[in-house]
This record gives sequence, C-alpha cells and structure tokens, in this order.
Amino acid sequence: MDIIFLKGLKIETVVGIYDWERKIRQTVILDLEMATDVNKAAASDKIEDALDYKAVAKRLISFIGNSEFELVETLAERTAEIILTEFDVPWLRLSLNKIGAIRGARDVGVVIERGKKK
Repeated sequence: MDIIFLKGLKIETVVGIYDWERKIRQTVILDLEMATDVNKAAASDKIEDALDYKAVAKRLISFIGNSEFELVETLAERTAEIILTEFDVPWLRLSLNKIGAIRGARDVGVVIERGKKK
C-alpha cells in the first residue's frame, strides 16, 4: 500500500453548535492520508493513472466550503465518504482541525480512519 498525502488544506465553512457560529465562517484545516497503488502512475508518468490530489482538494474545497454542519465529526464523516467513493480510495486517515475552537488551545478536532488497508 502506498500513501498519497495532503496536509494543511485550509477551507472556510460554517461549522458549530452555537448561534454565533452559525452566522460566521470558520477555518478548518484538513490533513489526509489516502491509500493507493502508485505503480501504474509511476510507470506511465500520466496523471490519469494517479490519485489526483489536486482533484481531491478541489472537490473538498467545494463541498466543505458550501456545507453547514454542527459537528466536526459529521463534517469529517461526509468528507471521508466523498474521498472513498468518488476517488476509489480503499483507506484513508483524515484529520479535521477546527483551529481556535477552544480558548487556550491551538488545535481542536477529530482524526478518523475509514476503509481497509490492503
């Protein structure tokens, strides 16, 4: 199993349970590790044979940027579903950081793993 990673993807969205949070956009930061087999892409040197991390990023920016969830857990689950189904990724680890959510803490969020490692 090979891993394609995408770290520090910042996206503005509406996420939170409090009334004031429902009225503003907050920054979330995603770190992704996605299982894939890079052999075919390495041999052909063609993006069509690779897990296109730019396409993944664009899809997530669109989805998350237009979403309005109360919980980071729900946002993480829906994001993972998109990656697993739309990009044919068998396994992923997703870290979703809602920076500044707790006074005195730099980072707050959730890390999930979905799918099966091969």
